[in-house]
Amino acid sequence: MDRNKILAPALNLVGKGGLRVDEQIPSSYLLCICLSNAILLCCAAFSGVVGFPARGAGSPIIGRGVKLRCKKKIYLGRKVRMLDGVYIDALSSEGVRLGDCCLLGRGCRIECTGSIRHIGRGIAIGRDSTFGAGCYFGAAGGITVGDDVMAGQNIRFHAENHVMSDVSRPIREQGVTHRGITIGNDCWIGAGAVFLDGANVGKGCVVAANAVVTCGDWPAYSVLGGVPAKVLKSRMED
Repeated sequence: MDRNKILAPALNLVGKGGLRVDEQIPSSYLLCICLSNAILLCCAAFSGVVGFPARGAGSPIIGRGVKLRCKKKIYLGRKVRMLDGVYIDALSSEGVRLGDCCLLGRGCRIECTGSIRHIGRGIAIGRDSTFGAGCYFGAAGGITVGDDVMAGQNIRFHAENHVMSDVSRPIREQGVTHRGITIGNDCWIGAGAVFLDGANVGKGCVVAANAVVTCGDWPAYSVLGGVPAKVLKSRMED
């Protein structure tokens, strides 16, 4: 019997319809995953987590220990997954928007306002974009992530920077910038990469692990790497 046909309903539930499962993976392991997702769906429904402004969206899968603040500013697409330990503080002018089949891995953290002096802008992540465990989103200046973005673990976004041009004054008194960060569609981001305020990464870029992407416009289909990052080559050359 074709296991993929049997598993199709469970895979559709988490936005992975059409995925073929490796034959080496034991059926017992797959069964545990399916049961776990079903339990998380039930927990989300009974806890009131699904009562977001984005009514009509498919029920999210909510892991253990997920903490959400300012729920009225959180807007979910269909089949969004937030795994264990995700923390979202959505206090901001535009809120937190997670597109269809978006995934936030274990321990991801979104903070939309860095200081009570200025309310933050917020963050929007497109459909089918996934982030590994331990990613941090400081979204005071606004973060926009496109569709189909694949991102590894421990990636950091800092959409805020300190002004330091006046050496006669303490840096803490000189204010901050809020230029924002943009990631285009179909990008692949390696583990540990850092994005600083004002970084605008074009469509189809590949960002190497542990790269530090600074303020500026980075061309579409570039391969970026280094500290600070630079364009290593264009994918169009391939």
